[in-house]
Amino acid sequence: MVKQLHTKKDILNILSVIRDPEIPVVTIEEMGMLRDVLVKDNVVEVILTPTYTGCPAMGIIEHDIKMMLDIAGIADAKVTLVYDPAWTTDWMSDVAKEKLKNYGIAPPLHSSCNHEVFSTNIIECPHCQSKNTAMISRFGSTACKSLFQCNDCKEPFEYFKCH
Repeated sequence: MVKQLHTKKDILNILSVIRDPEIPVVTIEEMGMLRDVLVKDNVVEVILTPTYTGCPAMGIIEHDIKMMLDIAGIADAKVTLVYDPAWTTDWMSDVAKEKLKNYGIAPPLHSSCNHEVFSTNIIECPHCQSKNTAMISRFGSTACKSLFQCNDCKEPFEYFKCH
């Protein structure tokens, strides 16, 4: 029997430092995108779920995964994108939400989606914690965020949409 060179735990530890290229203060693990690692007969498959179908960051993330594993001596790792079940902000860790806030992005309001967020909830400014904010655009710099402005500190900020 061939000894397994890297365990699932080893590989998850290696991948835990890979950052989301669109929001570099959070990792793909903290965002809940890193769903699983399968190791069989020394073949490694990394299972990822993108935050959005067609997310432009997935190519960079796949490259980063393969590069990190190659550095660790794991060649020819396979990255599989899984869309079902769809990624949800429920998979984001509390650490990720706090990092988003400290970075200036308002994290999702709830652990479960509220599709009336824009009309019935107040998005708190991550800069000054004011609740006197207004949506400027349903779409921010990426599809997963909306653009808001604080009416008190006057700073614009993005809100990570719940989905």
